[in-house]
Amino acid sequence: MSASTGSSPPAAQRDAVRRERRSGALGGPGTGSWAHWEPGRGRRFTLGLEEEVMLLDPLDLGLSYRGDAVLERLPPSLRQHMSPETHAAVVEVATGVHRSAVGAGAELTALRAQLAEELLALGLVAACAGMHPLEGEGPSGVSTSARYRLLESSLRLLAHREPTMALHVHVGVTDPEDAVRVMNRLRENVPILLALSANSPFIHGRDGGFASTRTVIFGGFPRTGAPRRFDSYAEYVASIDALIASGAVPEPTFFWWDVRLQPRLGTVEVRVMDAQSRVVDAVALAALVQSLAALELDGDPPRCRATPELLDENCFLAARDGVDARLVDPVAETLVPVRTLVRSLVAQCGPHAVAVGCADELDDVLALATVNGAVVQRRRAIAHRHLSPLVAELVDDFTVRRSAALPVAYDS
Repeated sequence: MSASTGSSPPAAQRDAVRRERRSGALGGPGTGSWAHWEPGRGRRFTLGLEEEVMLLDPLDLGLSYRGDAVLERLPPSLRQHMSPETHAAVVEVATGVHRSAVGAGAELTALRAQLAEELLALGLVAACAGMHPLEGEGPSGVSTSARYRLLESSLRLLAHREPTMALHVHVGVTDPEDAVRVMNRLRENVPILLALSANSPFIHGRDGGFASTRTVIFGGFPRTGAPRRFDSYAEYVASIDALIASGAVPEPTFFWWDVRLQPRLGTVEVRVMDAQSRVVDAVALAALVQSLAALELDGDPPRCRATPELLDENCFLAARDGVDARLVDPVAETLVPVRTLVRSLVAQCGPHAVAVGCADELDDVLALATVNGAVVQRRRAIAHRHLSPLVAELVDDFTVRRSAALPVAYDS
């Protein structure tokens, strides 16, 4: 039955998703056991990066909806780091687990290079940004996996909205109660992370006035935005399990909050950030996430908790204005430039960045606060007076040719 008839997601699709979940294809346990916390590798503050990548036709640099076919033809060494996304023009690239931000970035650089080479043989190229600057009008193709067919049946026209691409950073926390603390601290800093990572100023070939248009588009999904504050892991589990047990939501990964817990991995996952065109910028953001986690568990408590209303407004301002935003300070109750807040946050995180080995990468956050992806895209558009050359430069940014130098070897 068609999703447009108003029916519930077909039982066959639900059963297929359950089979994928049991087999591990969806990466999680079945309902009833999902909340068991795995301590990962038993080390706090490890990192893993996931980035959503656009597949493009090299002739016109438009989106190519060949993701399912591409994944089938990749060599096993690369395929194990790849997965489909909602839209067939997007694939996800995931690193392994690393002790340091620079190690995760080095692996991501290597994965990008390998993917670019494989795609070239398939007649495709790749790029990273929060959205494709030119495309978006008209329905988009959905991946054929059971998960995304179920998502299409549930979300209907929302599943066919413009493709959006994000950067996800996982930070390892061995204890679930500590993980809730880290999630709460990261939740408070979602507007700053969003402002720094904003990398999608264009939609349908024009500037839409937002530094992160992706945030606005993706916000049409249910179960998005900043989560509420939780006082315990039991409270977090109860809030989600009620929806899963009822059948309203198939599994925990259908909660697309800006920050969420991943019990099966033993991580806190930050999802609010736009995909980064350059690896060096993704690494800087990962270092900030890692340092914030260490600040929460090994440092002082936050000065003040932002109310949900204040947090929502700051997220809007960050999505709209990026690094030029002025955010509401919950203590002073005044508007403060993002760049001022970033300098203060980096200073707070500095000693903890040294402890976890990402001090140099954290310093790169200050450069990102001056010129982030959205600023670069707008400058390029002005210089070229057209967006097609901008897309070509995003393709160049994807590989190491335009990325900052990173070590060839990486930790794991």
